[in-house]
Amino acid sequence: MPEPRALKFEALASDLRRAITAGTWPLGSRLPTEQQFVESTGYSLSTVRRAIDILTEEGVVERRQGSGMYVEGLPRRKRGSLTIGVLIPDTSLYFPRVLQGIEAGLSESPASLTLATYGYDAEVEKTALQKLLDSGVDGLLITPLVSETAKPDSFLERLEAIPVPTVLVERRLHALDHFDPTEFVCSNHEGGVLRAVTHLHSMGHRRIALCTRIESAPAGAIRRGYDEAPRYLDALETLVISKSSQEWVRSHADGVLTELLAAGVTATVVFGDREATLLEIACQRRGIRVPEDLAIVSYDDELADVAPVPLTAVAPAKHRVGRMAANLLLARIAEGDQSPVQQISIIPRLVVRESCGAAKQSDD
Repeated sequence: MPEPRALKFEALASDLRRAITAGTWPLGSRLPTEQQFVESTGYSLSTVRRAIDILTEEGVVERRQGSGMYVEGLPRRKRGSLTIGVLIPDTSLYFPRVLQGIEAGLSESPASLTLATYGYDAEVEKTALQKLLDSGVDGLLITPLVSETAKPDSFLERLEAIPVPTVLVERRLHALDHFDPTEFVCSNHEGGVLRAVTHLHSMGHRRIALCTRIESAPAGAIRRGYDEAPRYLDALETLVISKSSQEWVRSHADGVLTELLAAGVTATVVFGDREATLLEIACQRRGIRVPEDLAIVSYDDELADVAPVPLTAVAPAKHRVGRMAANLLLARIAEGDQSPVQQISIIPRLVVRESCGAAKQSDD
C-alpha cells in the first residue's frame, strides 16, 4: 500500500486536474502560489509541491523562474468522452452567464469543458487557440476578435484552417450577410435596440438618442438597429453620441448630458449599464429628473437594477446563447456534414424598471 503522504499529494493533484479542466484556471493563466495552495487546501507545503511536480511532469503546469506557475497544457481526458474547447475574451460581467449556459448544454452529454481567455489581445488569442487545438479538443466554441470594418476573408481563412468543428458565440460576420458560411449563436442586438426605441416611442418620446461605446463588439449591431428605427417609427428624431470606454468617466457623462439637453432629447438608450448609471448620476448633479425629464434605457442588464433609479434594460439572453451554442456544436460533432449549417440569432428582451417611466405610469 502507498504511504499516506503519497495518497495526499495524488489526491491534491487529482483535485487540481479537475479544477483546470473545469476552467477554474484557464489555459495560460497563472496559478496561485504554493503557499496560497497550502492556505486554501490545508495540505502541507511538501504535499503541495509534490502535487505540482506531478502536474509539471504531465505537462499541465509550467514553473517559470521569477514569475510563478502557469497552466501550460490540459489534463488527458477519459477514453470515449469529448472535450470542448471554449475561447472567450474574459470571465467578467457579460461572459460568465454565457459560460454557465455552455456548461448546462454540455452537462447532458459525456463532454467536458476546457476554458481559455485572451483579454482582447490578438496575439494571446492566437496562442490560446493553438494550445486548445494542441490539447486535442474535439470541437471549439469561440468568441474571437472580429472587426466589423476589416475584410472577412482573412478571418474565414483562419476559421477554415481549424481542424475541428467550430461554432462562433456572440460573433458573426455581418459584412457577408447571407453569404456568411459560419455557424453561430448570437444575440440579435439590432432587434434588441429596436425594442428599446419602440418602447420609448410608444410612451410619447420623439427625440430619442443613442449613447454608445465605440470599440465594443456589439456596438456596430446596436448602431445598425438604432439607425433602422426611423423607418418604422413616425416622427422619430435621432442623435448618436459615441465615446470610448476610457472617455466614459464622470466628467464625460456630464458632457454627454449637456449634448442631450442641448438637442432637446427626452429619452436615450445607453450602452451599457455602467455608462447609463454614470448618466443618471450626472442628471442628479444637475437637478434633471429621471425619468420625468430624461428617460433612460440601458443596454446589457448586468448591473441595471442597482442604479440609483433602477434601469429599464435590454437584456441579451446570455445563458440561452451559451446553451444553444453547446447543443449546436455537439450536433455538428455527432452528425458531421449531415448536420445543416445553423445560424441562430436571439432577440434580447426588454426588462422594464423605473428609469423609463413606464413603471411609474402603471402605478398611477
